[in-house]
Amino acid sequence: MLPEFELLMPRTLPEALEMLAQRAPDVMPIAGGTNVIPDLRGGRYRPACLVNVASLPELRGIRQEDGFLVIGGSVTMAEVLEDPIVAQFAPVLQEAAKMLASPLVRNRATVAGNLANASPAADMAPPLLALDAEVELASRESIRRVPLKDFFVHVRQTVRQPQELVTAIRFPLPPPGSRARFFKVALRKADAIAVVNGTVRVDLTENGRCQAARIALGAVAPTPLRAYEAEHVLESQPLTPKDIAEAARLAGEATRTIDDIRGSAAYRRMVTEVMVRRTLGEIAYGEGEN
Repeated sequence: MLPEFELLMPRTLPEALEMLAQRAPDVMPIAGGTNVIPDLRGGRYRPACLVNVASLPELRGIRQEDGFLVIGGSVTMAEVLEDPIVAQFAPVLQEAAKMLASPLVRNRATVAGNLANASPAADMAPPLLALDAEVELASRESIRRVPLKDFFVHVRQTVRQPQELVTAIRFPLPPPGSRARFFKVALRKADAIAVVNGTVRVDLTENGRCQAARIALGAVAPTPLRAYEAEHVLESQPLTPKDIAEAARLAGEATRTIDDIRGSAAYRRMVTEVMVRRTLGEIAYGEGEN
């Protein structure tokens, strides 16, 4: 059963930010509600007020802007799947969105909400970490941009303040030689929380040398994380089997896993190493390029 709360329906972004400011800290924004409503029913949160931002025009749309791809704060997973700009510049986001929950949920769930919920297993976090994304946070007083790697604090905790709203997610357009893959291991093929998920991105030069690498992992620590040591092994090198194996080993060591109902810590470490090695191999040998 849902607890009692006041529901406010702003018509503009400034009006929404004013509502959040006046009712902070006992207030929550809501857009898709696919995380918020179950959490309210389960008693995780009991805010006195919800501010519905789903229909705000300022939070709609996906666009290119000054060398960045910008995803509005109320853009849904279904919209990501259908967007030609995402397909052109960041198809790895579509790979992740396609594996998130079910079609009904994807029609409601927003990219911003998936990040703001701060689940360690959030499916959109690894690809956006690999894309060097930043989160735009707006309040009545100001706008600030936080690198996604600094946005997550702990399980279901972020740097967002109660009076702030995620208005956009932004990332630089990847260079032409950039290749990225998303992977997810779960207990069933659809509508499942990840046992391990992740994204591997490699920016290759014309001669096939790795210019930059990103290995982002989910469900293996209190927050989604980057495997920096594994990335460093690959940078400024061709993708050789030896370096791929070493990077995969270091990615497994970067995890801070726990035993839970979905899998043991040892299993998660092993799966992380296997999936990173497999994904790097796919990128190196050109199978299904992005």
